[in-house]
Amino acid sequence: MESAMVDVFDAKCPSRAVMEHLSSRWGVLIQIMLLREGTMRFSELRRAIGGVSEKMLAQTLQALERDGIVRRVVHPVIPPHVDYSLTDLGQDAAKAVNALFELIDDRWAEFEKAQIEYDERKK
Repeated sequence: MESAMVDVFDAKCPSRAVMEHLSSRWGVLIQIMLLREGTMRFSELRRAIGGVSEKMLAQTLQALERDGIVRRVVHPVIPPHVDYSLTDLGQDAAKAVNALFELIDDRWAEFEKAQIEYDERKK
């Protein structure tokens, strides 16, 4: 299969959907959680990621699985046991996203100061 040119600035480029999945609120949090914790079950992810609904978690995991970011393994037991983990591609993507998390963490005081100053100007 030949790879097409990628242009995320083109609204018709299929790479844009992948970028949206990787950079969505829940997509980012899933990647970081799996990067930090390794393999997790659905219920563990739901508890660990505050505010995500069951439906949104399921949809986001499906999108990330389709994009090759998340691996879903169903164990043949009753009740079903499903594990989620990052693929090699997912590890690379999550490490890139984690750099943003680290920036926010390391420089939070500057972000907060900018927000306060902005809010004061808008009063």
